[in-house]
Amino acid sequence: MREKLDLRFLGCNGRVITGLAFITSGVISLFLFFFAAILSKLLPPFQNPVLRAIQDDRYYCFMVPLTIPVIVIAVYLHWLSMKLFKHA
Repeated sequence: MREKLDLRFLGCNGRVITGLAFITSGVISLFLFFFAAILSKLLPPFQNPVLRAIQDDRYYCFMVPLTIPVIVIAVYLHWLSMKLFKHA
């Protein structure tokens, strides 16, 4: 039974592995952004110059609230283009 599961997993033409890679990279990006935007501001000052630059930066804490209107417009344009494509 275990051999059948392994063969089915390998027979997916890499789609499962690609999906897992995308999910993993998304989770890592989420944690890195969370550290840069929120967590680094709450920790004591770092000695490392790279971490200190991330801690002193004020760009990332404003990036998400300012991208919300852009996302709303992009979702609306996507919806509009799908409506036009369906009824064309």
